[in-house]
Amino acid sequence: MLRYFKICLFVFLTVSVSAKCQAQDVKTSKELKEVKKKKKKKKKKKVKLPNIDLSHWKVTLPVTNDKGKPYEIDPPEILDFANNDVAKPYMYIDSTKGAIVFHAMPTESKTKNTKYTRSELREQMVPGENNVNWTFADGGKMRGKIQMDEVSKDDEGKYHRVIIMQIHGRLTNEQRDLIGEDDNNAPPILKIYWDKGKIRIKSKVLKDLSASDTEILHEDAWDNDEGFNFEQEVGFRKFTLEVQVSDGKMLIILNDTEYKAYEGIHIKRWGVFENYFKAGNYFQSRDEGAYAKVRFYELEVSH
Repeated sequence: MLRYFKICLFVFLTVSVSAKCQAQDVKTSKELKEVKKKKKKKKKKKVKLPNIDLSHWKVTLPVTNDKGKPYEIDPPEILDFANNDVAKPYMYIDSTKGAIVFHAMPTESKTKNTKYTRSELREQMVPGENNVNWTFADGGKMRGKIQMDEVSKDDEGKYHRVIIMQIHGRLTNEQRDLIGEDDNNAPPILKIYWDKGKIRIKSKVLKDLSASDTEILHEDAWDNDEGFNFEQEVGFRKFTLEVQVSDGKMLIILNDTEYKAYEGIHIKRWGVFENYFKAGNYFQSRDEGAYAKVRFYELEVSH
């Protein structure tokens, strides 16, 4: 009887140990599967890069160079902006979103004729050259996929405004000399704002429609129009903006669904100027502690 009991006990212990080992094997197998799943998830997190060719753009940043002027990066150096220590705080790649972030705030890095600072691209049809530009008769198109990342608020709790796209006018050297100016600066015919979550456009109108082609070269010959607001609100979501220009016409399209067209005498007379596209973050505040960050996922220009 005792011998029978010992045999039974041995069998029971053997079965128990075997079952316990199997349970541990199952647990270990589950743990291995979880580890493999985590590794797969990590592998799936690929680096995303923005769809932007910077070979025909230069950037102006909200920091001064050794001469006390706004720091600029021309092509081809701009192609390696991600490794530029000066640029890193103001223009950098967000590889989780696949965008270039333009960061601007009030500093002493101001361009001529403005009190505001910028982290903004300037088109260069010939890389490194500002003297080759286009007219409305030449035509052109700029399209971008954009998103407001962060922006501060004023004392009234309203978001600060940011210019995200522009068409800037420019005097040729001959026009500059003709009217006795000391630089080639001309007014911007187009400013596109992110304004409290909506997209607002400002353009220019001639004060005197009978002014001569020489008289309209002066900046004070032009005034701001009343502006235009698109109906849809973009907020902090991604949106697309497209600007199309041709002889005597300018068309701005939001999200491929809503558009504003400018035609008539004012745009027709603007044809006397050269122009260039701009895009990025031209921050419209001098409030202490104010800032904005704008993401560009795509940016394309053609002529």
